[in-house]
Amino acid sequence: MGVKGFVEGGIASIIAGCSTHPLDLIKVRMQLQGEASASTAQTQTLRPALAFHPPNNTTNAHVPVAPRVGPVAVGVRIVQQEGVAALFSGISATVLRQTLYSTTRMGLYDMLKKKWTDPNTKNMPLGKKIVAGLIAGGIGAAVGNPADVAMVRMQADGRLPAAQRRNYKSVVDAITQMSKNEGVTSLWRGSSLTVNRAMLVTASQLASYDEFKEMILGKGLMKDGLGTHVTASFAAGFVAAVVTNPVDVIKTRVMNMKVEPGAAPPYNGALDCAMKTIKAEGPMALYKGFIPTISRQGPFTIVLFVTLEQVRKLLKDF
Repeated sequence: MGVKGFVEGGIASIIAGCSTHPLDLIKVRMQLQGEASASTAQTQTLRPALAFHPPNNTTNAHVPVAPRVGPVAVGVRIVQQEGVAALFSGISATVLRQTLYSTTRMGLYDMLKKKWTDPNTKNMPLGKKIVAGLIAGGIGAAVGNPADVAMVRMQADGRLPAAQRRNYKSVVDAITQMSKNEGVTSLWRGSSLTVNRAMLVTASQLASYDEFKEMILGKGLMKDGLGTHVTASFAAGFVAAVVTNPVDVIKTRVMNMKVEPGAAPPYNGALDCAMKTIKAEGPMALYKGFIPTISRQGPFTIVLFVTLEQVRKLLKDF
């Protein structure tokens, strides 16, 4: 029964991850908007996330500031400049990430859920659901971090000048090059952020899905079917997006930073990245990419849980 939960969760996660990959790529590109490069960080002043354009007489008026664009514009620009195939950049890393990270977290959560569910009421208290999500998400993230770093870099590569692109051919090539050029430890760069985010995602996503589903069925609002699964999963996706977006922005920037030999890294860790981001772009910069995040979390969570429920039905006799 334990292995079955891993298989069911893995199949559903891979399908959901691949089907929403373009939205995730757009989210990553938006989260990197306004980020100063290591070479210009000392001279370029960035416009805050929520601010009016600076007056012409200010000292930094001569610094060109790229206008911030929405998810649709980002997607159109990617297609125009890089081609339709660019929307699926890094999809091999997504498959590996879902295989390692999501399979682990879904399977562990299922095991803990079965162990901690009250045998009499057949219910599991919300507090225990959250704890189960935190444990499962943390372990899953630690396992899948190398694929996560590779995915972020492959998705972000197209925004760099041609001379600075890493041009990874696949997730295997990305992991190999990182290990060779930056050391094996680079595969776990930003792992503390990945673990923290995964704990929050799993706790908010899986626990809230179970809670919303039980509430809908308990109050007789809907029967246990597609409508219930879609409603509960969309609500769970919204909760997860609100909770995790700030951590996701910092994680993306730390993982994507390019460390030149002999030069100081742009960020000295998660806290340093958060402080520099807030100082340069304002606190709302931590919610950059929220629209594509919820646009991705909603469909991802719906596909994830609807697929999971169907896979469970197919494998119920095994």
